[in-house]
Amino acid sequence: MYAPERQQEILRLARESGRVDVLSLAEEFQVTSETVRRDLKALDRAGLLRRVHGGAIPVGRLDFEPDLAERESTAADEKDAIARAALAELPAGGSVIIDAGTTAARLAGLLPLECELTVVTHALPVAARLADHPGISLHLVGGRVRHRTRAAVDAWALRAYAEINADVVFLATNGFSVDDGLTTPDLAEAAVKRATVGAARRVVLLADSGKFGRRHFARFGDLADVDVLITDTGLAPEDALAIEGAGIRTVRA
Repeated sequence: MYAPERQQEILRLARESGRVDVLSLAEEFQVTSETVRRDLKALDRAGLLRRVHGGAIPVGRLDFEPDLAERESTAADEKDAIARAALAELPAGGSVIIDAGTTAARLAGLLPLECELTVVTHALPVAARLADHPGISLHLVGGRVRHRTRAAVDAWALRAYAEINADVVFLATNGFSVDDGLTTPDLAEAAVKRATVGAARRVVLLADSGKFGRRHFARFGDLADVDVLITDTGLAPEDALAIEGAGIRTVRA
């Protein structure tokens, strides 16, 4: 079976079952797992499938939201590079909001011991990384905790952010593009993200290149709301130029 034929069959299976996994496909087609991953990558680039940890799902499922463990292991090297680059955007002795997201949590884990900051977060993974940091004055925003993201949402969180004026927010997103803006699957989470943008003077978006062009159910802002985008080198140069043309400084780490 030629690669295009195999990829067409993979797409059919994904649309029928809602998801395909690498190991099952390798067994089905009697090829290596690496061959299947190349097929999934090609289908992802064509906009026909969306790669997730261990496999792929068909595009168009705007309600899909991988769990925390799955997101932690997706694009791990790229997220590490983005988090390291984000350190350059920290204010000197100021205040920051760190949003809920796996890349944002990596940033929290990289804050140097000599760093002295006021940090506000509604994300339990971020708070756990900073609770023992000697130089951080940590403020944990409360609310209903979403199990999928370990983030506080709803009225308590919104009220807290309405009282905050931070120097920088390090923002996370599930999808971003020039046309569709910033999107995430959950409306409650989108509302809190929107509130964090309004609670900071500068917005630094931390988003790996795999999220570019993704569109989810809940929209929480325009790309123009972002001052700095930190992404990875997987973002195509022409896409980076389009984003910079919208007035957003873009760092490809």
